[in-house]
Amino acid sequence: MNPVILDSLPFALGVVMLGLGLGLTVEDFRRVGQHPKAVAVALLCQVVLLPAICFGLVLAFRLPPELAIGLMLVAASPGGPTANLYSHLFGGNVALNVTLTATNSVLVVVTLPVVVNLSAEYFLADGAAIGLQFGKMLQVFTIVLVPVAVGMLLRARAPEVARRLNRPVQVLSVVVLLAVVAVVLVGQRANLADYFLSVGLAVLAFNIVSMLVGYGVPRLVDIDRPAAVAAGFEIGIHNTAIAVTVALSPALLDNAEMAIPGVVYGIVMHFTATAFGWSTTRRSARPARLSARPAAAGVTVPEQRGQSSARNLSARWAKR
Repeated sequence: MNPVILDSLPFALGVVMLGLGLGLTVEDFRRVGQHPKAVAVALLCQVVLLPAICFGLVLAFRLPPELAIGLMLVAASPGGPTANLYSHLFGGNVALNVTLTATNSVLVVVTLPVVVNLSAEYFLADGAAIGLQFGKMLQVFTIVLVPVAVGMLLRARAPEVARRLNRPVQVLSVVVLLAVVAVVLVGQRANLADYFLSVGLAVLAFNIVSMLVGYGVPRLVDIDRPAAVAAGFEIGIHNTAIAVTVALSPALLDNAEMAIPGVVYGIVMHFTATAFGWSTTRRSARPARLSARPAAAGVTVPEQRGQSSARNLSARWAKR
């Protein structure tokens, strides 16, 4: 793969994270105190359950070592701004999404290296040399958090500048993400079919389970539906740009094969997110429709039946 393209990947990810920062404020972090239970449950799912589930799926599907580490890298990546969009479209708590995105973007500096290092040690004989050492962790910190901080600072100190930059940076972020996907697909075109066959089902299974866990666990502990929908999207939709950049960057993992699960996940998650959103919306609308029908008439269903029977009897007596 072209070295110039590889060297520019951290800058490309920086653009994506700058766009994220332009949409965040300090209040988004303070909001954790307003939804402590929902935030705690969602973070538990994201940081603890997802890597464990992903590890089980990797073993179940018997993925090759590099692809296994690549999928674990996706599991360790935080949710992205796309989750906020889906949450808005399908009735989720968007404010909770923003808070989770902000919190996860900070935690990932610690959690991602831990997951990658443990995965490398388990799946590769030379895992200690492949993983993210302290110096590489500092680079992850620089790539992920510094642009976010710059974006937040611009929004706080120069809101008009941030407002003008927001739209162009968002568009550029989408272009950058598509370019990263294209770079990986072109670079691995000779083995692309084999990679999709090897990792496709595992990626799909992990994506579906992620969304179900993100929605189901909060509902089990009596968290309201909008917050559960937000958690489902936040946990099921990952910022795969981080996973792909960490995998490809010469200064980090420098392994194109490890980027494949992130690319596949980035494609699959939009289809499953749409299906998930449609399913949750339809399920919530069905009880509302059933309860609304009797209410519209101002009487209950048994009352309606009783009134109908009374009218029929009156008509019969009148005929007699």
